[in-house]
Amino acid sequence: QVQLLESGGGLVQAGGSLRLSCAASGGTFSSYAMGWFRQAPGKEREFVAGTSRSGGITSYVDSVKGRFTISRDNVKNTVYLQMNSLKPEDTAVYYCAADRTPYAIVVRTSPLQYDYWGQGTQVTVSS
Repeated sequence: QVQLLESGGGLVQAGGSLRLSCAASGGTFSSYAMGWFRQAPGKEREFVAGTSRSGGITSYVDSVKGRFTISRDNVKNTVYLQMNSLKPEDTAVYYCAADRTPYAIVVRTSPLQYDYWGQGTQVTVSS
């Protein structure tokens, strides 16, 4: 059983930056692909970014490409999401999730494919 704890959310003006962190415990972190998802009020949870088990493969939703960067540290058991040039439409609760995929170089994008979730951290971008 993996426990995930996000941190780093907050209120920022448009154009600003935030760095989210997700610390994992209770499992072998390097055996999980990791993803960041977000959910705005009244909307479905959507994939934002993901990284393969080693971190060598990353994937992003089109709306954040060039602005967000996902990375992971398999020694610190932590995955990060660096968010730059934030926009009001990035406002949401951000969740990290772990995927017990057997594939080393795959990043999956459906929330149904992820096995463990954090509690979420609020990101609010003001205009």
